[in-house]
Amino acid sequence: MISLDLISGILAFFFSLMILSYLIGDNPLFRIAVYIFVGVSAGYVAAVAFWQAIWPDLIQPLIYGTTLQRALLAIPLVLSVLLLMKISPQLTRLGTPSMAILVGIGSAVAIGGAVTGTLFPQISATINAFDLSKVASPIDAIVNGGLILVGVVTTLAYFHFSAGTTAEGSVKRFGLIEIIAFVGGIFVAITLGVLFAGVYSAALTALIERLHFFGTFFGLGN
Repeated sequence: MISLDLISGILAFFFSLMILSYLIGDNPLFRIAVYIFVGVSAGYVAAVAFWQAIWPDLIQPLIYGTTLQRALLAIPLVLSVLLLMKISPQLTRLGTPSMAILVGIGSAVAIGGAVTGTLFPQISATINAFDLSKVASPIDAIVNGGLILVGVVTTLAYFHFSAGTTAEGSVKRFGLIEIIAFVGGIFVAITLGVLFAGVYSAALTALIERLHFFGTFFGLGN
């Protein structure tokens, strides 16, 4: 009897070949693998959403909950039904309120997360970089803190888009802001380079893992 490990290994081998076939260009095998991956991912997300959100937080309370719970669930239930109206071109307007609430809440969460999770920690880290009581060498702290401060300020200036009109009628940022933004552009370029290197390293690691899998599958590796 064929074992489950052998079947999964054979499937993993063929799907890996189908994905790697993209190296020779876009082809049907690669598209089939992508379609299956997207379909399985969508099915998994739908199953998780149903069993971890819709069923315990909506259906069960509607069936077994108290009158108060059912009344409180009426609003999200109506909004969910209206959101499904976006499927039909004739009824798409009915889903606009639900979409507006969804976008508004999502924007508020994103802005709040950016402020509390990125902006405030960055400010705190910049200030703490100048804390001489936590380092052995004050000079190193001043140099590192100064570099961080310059990077933060110039990077923020790089995304400063206020400008004035020149005598020729063109729009241009002020000279000092332009110089600071140029330095910030260098920091942005270095950051993007590091991120690209990280992505490249991750992709190379995945490729090495697949090659190791091929070797192990054919009995060439340990």
